[in-house]
Amino acid sequence: MTAGLPVTCRRLVLVLGDQLWLENPALEGFDPACDRVLMIEAASEATHVWSHQARIALFLSAMRHFRKALRDQGWPVLYLALDDDNRPLSFQERLAQVLGSLRPETLWCCEPGEWRLLALLQDTAAACEVPLKLLPDTHFMCSREEFAAWAGTRRELRMEFFYREMRQRHRVLMEEGEDGRQPAGGRWNFDADNRLGYGPAGPGLIPEPLRFAPDAITREVLALVRARFAQHPGSLEHFAWPVTREQGLAVLRDFIDVRLAAFGPFQDAMWTDTPWGWHALLSSSLNLHLIHPREVVDAAQAAWRRHRLPLQSVEGFIRQVLGWREFMRGVYWLDMPQLGQDNHFGHQGKLPAWYWTADTRMNCMRQAVGQTLAHGFAHHIQRLMVTGQFALIAGIRPQEVCDWYLAVYVDAVEWAELPNTAGMALFANGGRFTSKPYIASGQYIKRMSNYCEGCAYRPEQRHGQLACPVTTFYWAFLDRHQRWLAGNPRTAMMVRNLSRLSSSERESIRHHAAYLEQRIDRL
Repeated sequence: MTAGLPVTCRRLVLVLGDQLWLENPALEGFDPACDRVLMIEAASEATHVWSHQARIALFLSAMRHFRKALRDQGWPVLYLALDDDNRPLSFQERLAQVLGSLRPETLWCCEPGEWRLLALLQDTAAACEVPLKLLPDTHFMCSREEFAAWAGTRRELRMEFFYREMRQRHRVLMEEGEDGRQPAGGRWNFDADNRLGYGPAGPGLIPEPLRFAPDAITREVLALVRARFAQHPGSLEHFAWPVTREQGLAVLRDFIDVRLAAFGPFQDAMWTDTPWGWHALLSSSLNLHLIHPREVVDAAQAAWRRHRLPLQSVEGFIRQVLGWREFMRGVYWLDMPQLGQDNHFGHQGKLPAWYWTADTRMNCMRQAVGQTLAHGFAHHIQRLMVTGQFALIAGIRPQEVCDWYLAVYVDAVEWAELPNTAGMALFANGGRFTSKPYIASGQYIKRMSNYCEGCAYRPEQRHGQLACPVTTFYWAFLDRHQRWLAGNPRTAMMVRNLSRLSSSERESIRHHAAYLEQRIDRL
């Protein structure tokens, strides 16, 4: 396994699969004469959750392309590929084998983006008696320490206030002036302008995003995934994700030039056979560290200043990168491991089987899950207000839902996925950083999409044979948590609407919700 390498080396740099950039702090000061890079493929990282085939392929292809980039620089890389693993070993076992045989003076690694992997590295290095040096991840615009210091001064954690400080600190979308602290356009937030559906006529012509035909390395990976992970969910038929830094930058340029202008108003809209909408498709490149968030934010801001693109679109996009993305990472490290265990409402329901197959008569779920299985992608409203909110109001156990989200999306890394799912979509942490549960009846989905057309259910009906399960579960959720929701200013109106229903109507809703729970796999 270590043929051609010396018995010992000074520094062994472990590059993880989501840390694929040459500015990785663990590579700083790298000396090819006495240091080595280690990269590990392990089936355990694909089976830790039952990962989508496209997610597995994306990580492996990006890793192998990064190996090539390192070797092109003349750097020695010890790369443990799945092809070489005749007796499947876990990531931990493969790392321990290398540490035992190579005996480096120090194991260097940029801090992992997952609590589980951090503990694994610490335990393995300690067991092998190799000193471990963890370097702060410099791929973010707010460090873990900076976020913890900000959070420590707050009674409540709210992304909006964090985002404003980040805008000021990094001079993003700020008006010129004596102090430069005024937001462009006089407003911090253009969300009110960015919640449009496509309307009855549909989305019209949306330019296709930039996609990439698999090269030789990617084709090799796709064949491997088909052979080794054939039973895993999802499809590789449409695989065309960026797997190199150059491709990630090309996607960024294409989005800025072609689709950013219309992104804002329609970022929440949904429509059948429109998987991409006006979205950027940059999260996988960002989360693999192929491109830097500063590059993304600067490109969007420069395009606004140069071309005067609509501020509502530019601000809405930057909010996702500079606001939500950085905020979620900070919350993840602040609240782990408790975040992964939280279950505010005590939900214990099983994840419906059709989350893995899209075999359901609910057209909204069939569309969102079916798109996810085909592409490994769904945008934030499909995740939050379709698959996520259904799991919340139907009482599904949060940990099962979080595992599903981590498994099925190509951009899923735990520091981003878990707080978005557990905190935002499921309210599992009781509002630690959100002011309300994100819930709505089927009427919201009807307003924001065409999913209700031709559906077996009716979004306006609360109970009965044709009642939309989303609508039934929504009203049953309000009924179940009426007292708690009435005390929250942002959900009190929902409870007032509930109070307008007769006692017999509410009883019918409860009865129908119980019926749906019993047959949830057959909805």
